[in-house]
Amino acid sequence: MTKPSATGQPEPPATSSSGAFSLVTTFFDRPLPLYLSAAIFRLVFLLYGLWQDANSPVKYTDIDYLVFTDAARFVSQGQSPYERETYRYTPVLAWLLLPTAHVTGNRILDVAFFSFGKVLFAISDLVAGWLLEKVLAKSMDAPRARKFATIWLLNPMVATISTRGSSEGLLGVLVMALLWAVLERRVTLAGLLLGFSVHFKIYPFIYAPAIVWWMDNERMSPNKTKPTSISSKPPSLTAKILNFITPPRLQLALISLTTFSTLNIAMYLIYGTPFLQETYLHHVTRLDHRHNFSPYNTQLYLSSSLPLSSSSSFRIEKLAFLPQLLLSTVFIPLVTAKKSLPTSMLVQTFAFVTFNKVCTSQYFLWYMVLLPLYLPQSSFVKNKRFGLAALVLWVVAQGAWLQQGFELEFLGNSTYLPGLWLASLAFFAVNCWILGVIIGDVR
Repeated sequence: MTKPSATGQPEPPATSSSGAFSLVTTFFDRPLPLYLSAAIFRLVFLLYGLWQDANSPVKYTDIDYLVFTDAARFVSQGQSPYERETYRYTPVLAWLLLPTAHVTGNRILDVAFFSFGKVLFAISDLVAGWLLEKVLAKSMDAPRARKFATIWLLNPMVATISTRGSSEGLLGVLVMALLWAVLERRVTLAGLLLGFSVHFKIYPFIYAPAIVWWMDNERMSPNKTKPTSISSKPPSLTAKILNFITPPRLQLALISLTTFSTLNIAMYLIYGTPFLQETYLHHVTRLDHRHNFSPYNTQLYLSSSLPLSSSSSFRIEKLAFLPQLLLSTVFIPLVTAKKSLPTSMLVQTFAFVTFNKVCTSQYFLWYMVLLPLYLPQSSFVKNKRFGLAALVLWVVAQGAWLQQGFELEFLGNSTYLPGLWLASLAFFAVNCWILGVIIGDVR
């Protein structure tokens, strides 16, 4: 029976669409429904992965996870994690995964211990999402911040990569914690996080120029009155340099360098030259061409057949870092950092991944965790058709590459030329276009 309104007229019954809208609104009113859903979401992926590993010839668990856990087993036996071939990471990661090496003899418990790392990475996803919400809430109300944090928390690609055993969730936590600490002006904490992040995975060093450029006197001392200049003469170069070298910037540099150096010296004293070679030097000459979306893919494949000492041919991979580093550590920070530090970090990461000579699906998470910070004021959200078109282009270009990659790696068909190479160029072009749009939005 229809309930009468205050005017005596019957109120129209609630439609299903309004009920659904109310349900969605309620979902974001409190943090518990969102984070509980994100946790259950990952639990489902994790349990499905255990089933697939046990019943399918195509394994759910990422090969990198087997490398991590093998390294942890070596550490548990008092040996070096670098006894495991292809372990190219800091020993800290192997230390964190020590529980995976524990064997009880009980099948269920052994599976649970072996899955410890996947659970750790999935929890890291949630913590990164929580930090993402905290940063977003500085410029909007909490329910709206949670809606944008959902892009990370309920993203199936993010959940899949973490529950397969990729450690990118840990990086998400470190990067979001670094950004939060900088925005909160917690310079000591930011320095510690920056130093540890670079030790853990090298690439966060690209954020240092943007953070330093952002940390001017106006931002670090917002309540301090700016001195009035009585001279119309422009400041000299020496004066500009002295004004640039502020206490917060020196503090950040000193703490981050001390943290990074201390960790590296400690690891070198424990594990020696293999630590330096596998964790850092290997990446200068790496020739990974499998699962690699980069336009350098085919060149790396051809170069992999040549000895590293060969000087008879030009090796483009030795110069691949030049456009990558110039964009991500010089040009982009100078143009974008003072206008929006979160978006600057997104654009830097996007450029770093796009122009990297090795580009795998896991690397997409490096910028995905920062994407929700840019989207609220972006062209992609303001013009939803434009945003949808960009998403479809990105997915289709990636799908075209994956189809060629499947032909190559699973069916054994040689698709390097022209299929895989053209697919790599198409994906690169789409990413460059998206990069241009984001930079245009910031400017």
